[in-house]
Amino acid sequence: MSIDIPRYDRRAASRVLADLAQPGLCTAPAPAPPPQRLEFTCAALRAEPGSHLTYSQRLYLERFMRPCRADQVTSATHRIAWTDSAGIPNTGHFRADGLGPRVPIAVRETVLALWRQLDTDAAFAARAAALGPSDHAVLAGTTTDHDPRDIFRVGIEAAGRVLAQHALLSAQTPYRDAAELARGLRDSGIFAAVATRWFWELQASTYRRGMIPATLVAQADGTMRYSAETVATLRAMKDATIADAQAVMERATTGEGLTVAEAIAKYHDDLDLISRQYALLPAGVHPACLAATPHQLDSGHYSILPPLVDRFVAAFIEIAGRCEVAEVRAELDEAVADRAATAEDQVFYVPDMTCKHCVRTIGGVLESMDIRVVEIDLDSKRVVAEFRSPRNRVRAFEAIRDGGYNPVAERPDSVARTSDTAPSEAAV
Repeated sequence: MSIDIPRYDRRAASRVLADLAQPGLCTAPAPAPPPQRLEFTCAALRAEPGSHLTYSQRLYLERFMRPCRADQVTSATHRIAWTDSAGIPNTGHFRADGLGPRVPIAVRETVLALWRQLDTDAAFAARAAALGPSDHAVLAGTTTDHDPRDIFRVGIEAAGRVLAQHALLSAQTPYRDAAELARGLRDSGIFAAVATRWFWELQASTYRRGMIPATLVAQADGTMRYSAETVATLRAMKDATIADAQAVMERATTGEGLTVAEAIAKYHDDLDLISRQYALLPAGVHPACLAATPHQLDSGHYSILPPLVDRFVAAFIEIAGRCEVAEVRAELDEAVADRAATAEDQVFYVPDMTCKHCVRTIGGVLESMDIRVVEIDLDSKRVVAEFRSPRNRVRAFEAIRDGGYNPVAERPDSVARTSDTAPSEAAV
């Protein structure tokens, strides 16, 4: 019996999203955020001997970023951990020669602020409620997140990643504070370059690991552009990912005689997330983010990305100016560090574990340290592992953070409330 799959149509999906977004997202006036003090802990990243990359960064580079070379990658020098204003644990990165921890922390607060505005946008909710079955079928067939609100939440988060990740390159720019960086990246078209040149999993995974495979070059007009080598390498990495996905489909449909739907069902893990969309691309097509596609709507020529970027940058500048960040020390209680691990020590949570790729990554980190993984539950973000001692657990947490995730001992109430609705790592 064959399995039905929804219709895959990138342009139709992009138009549905454009109709939902225009005349703009998160445009309603919002009260100015109160001044905030957010505390963070900081640790220097441990690069491998003879390299500027950590073990996790090198491993990801070798497995998933061909033909990118290590010398084309800029790495963070420090990792920070903090709890945001919504009570959710976060991990971010910065470089010692850059703009510091303020950028990733203010980016997260901006994402939260725009999510709240989207959630209370009555006009958007009405447009979303009016979508017909064919519109929902197109979104289901073309995007990983199917609910319109989740799709736009993912887009807002992706805009934040662009800003925080490119802060690692601030030493290559004339921008000397967070506001200048945000305006400069917007005016230089870097947000659009990420949407058209990068692919989703590359941006999400390199961001989590504190690395960026790009170089910025100053222009005569004061803006910045990607170097020609960066553009060529990003294109080659996208081509390699598309080719891998389509090879899986070719083998399944031609070699095994499966239908497209059956192939997707059988090789779901191989076609995880973005690769599923790439597997369905017509030959010769090089996709860009759906938000970057322009459309001629009844209201005129419209693209989602420019107004969203303008709104994000404006909100970020306001929030960064009001946000006070302060480093605090994280201390390990040496009295209990080497005692035998208890049953309670074996359980922890990873709030930013959102997909099977995350599960494999976290499980791989633990197993590489000879820590047996008992269970990883994606829905509850719960991990059970056989740590040998509290010290062993702390070291494992550090290794997981090197992979860009933020493990916590207990599941915060705010994570419990949002985990079922938080957007996954999906292609917008």
